[in-house]
Amino acid sequence: MTSPVLPAYGHRSLAEVLPALLTALGEPQRPSDLVIEPARAAALLLVDGLGSDLLRSHAADAPFLSSLRDAGPLTVGFPSSTAISLASLGTGTPPGVHGIIGISFRVSSDVVIDALRWTVHGPDESVDLRERFPPEEVQPVPTMFERAAAAGIEVGVVSARAYRGSGLTLAALRGGRFRGAVAIGDLAAEVIAAVTGPGRRLCYGYHADLDTLGHMHGPGSLPWRMQLRQVDRLAASIAESLPSDAVLAVTGDHGMVAVDRIWDADTDDGLRRGVLTLGGDARARHVYAHPGAADDVLAAWRSILGDAAWVVPREQAIAEGWFGPLGPHVADRIGDVVTAARGTAAVIRSEAEPLISRMPGQHGSLSAEEQLVPLLLHRG
Repeated sequence: MTSPVLPAYGHRSLAEVLPALLTALGEPQRPSDLVIEPARAAALLLVDGLGSDLLRSHAADAPFLSSLRDAGPLTVGFPSSTAISLASLGTGTPPGVHGIIGISFRVSSDVVIDALRWTVHGPDESVDLRERFPPEEVQPVPTMFERAAAAGIEVGVVSARAYRGSGLTLAALRGGRFRGAVAIGDLAAEVIAAVTGPGRRLCYGYHADLDTLGHMHGPGSLPWRMQLRQVDRLAASIAESLPSDAVLAVTGDHGMVAVDRIWDADTDDGLRRGVLTLGGDARARHVYAHPGAADDVLAAWRSILGDAAWVVPREQAIAEGWFGPLGPHVADRIGDVVTAARGTAAVIRSEAEPLISRMPGQHGSLSAEEQLVPLLLHRG
């Protein structure tokens, strides 16, 4: 029976990447096992869905990336999904500190927030929560970009134009000059421009499409491989125009697995009994129980899922370090029961999450395939 890959918070996790880059730029941060050589400027390209296992298995489709020195693999944290990873990357802290502990999670007694859209999760997903739950209050930790800017470093954030001013951008990536991109071409151009010029510079660039095709067609599918080739060319294009005194770092926010063992938490009476509401995603669930029902819910989920998931009470997940050390009020956001899928299993929600529930590629759990991402380095 396989054991979970627990995140190496404080040593070799995604949260150590920006502190290491800031140290390389001359602003020493807390010590960790991750060391990057000094540079005047740094570009960090995050490729959504770029797991170490997937890159290694498809190295022929990414010759440039596969040729780079890998300072990883790094663990991404739990759950191994985008909102959590971006917050860990952006703040340099584990989920238990920054408080973004799920793709969706309970932010108050009556609201489960969709952290990607910053809206109400479920049928009322069009309700914008940025005023009721300001991102800077839900995630109050100063970002590494804010710290870098305060130290006099020119900071840029390059992502899709639609993400300008989004809840997740304000929560996890605030502090840099936002540069909107619409395609690979201007993503590369904006990153290059941001690190070219006098003085110390730091730029974060984000590419989403590899993850999208992994969800839609499955990781390792032909469409996914074709997109990996485009990602490889994107990274190579940035590297070719990188100033000689700059460093390019490429990483991912999680890997992905293909799922084929499905339980539906919206229709399975055993999984619904005693449950007030659910958060998380198909591979990592926060299960919020009715008052007094937590023990019964834990027993039921363990019985029904069996060896398809690690199913633990909140206290055990915290004690074993799934979320890292906890900041004030974060414990209440964690489910009474927490699940991490094993193998090819998934707990979908056909009614509350109809689109993602139909997708063959999923992530969020504690497998090596989902947890481990590379940290690829190139000097200009």
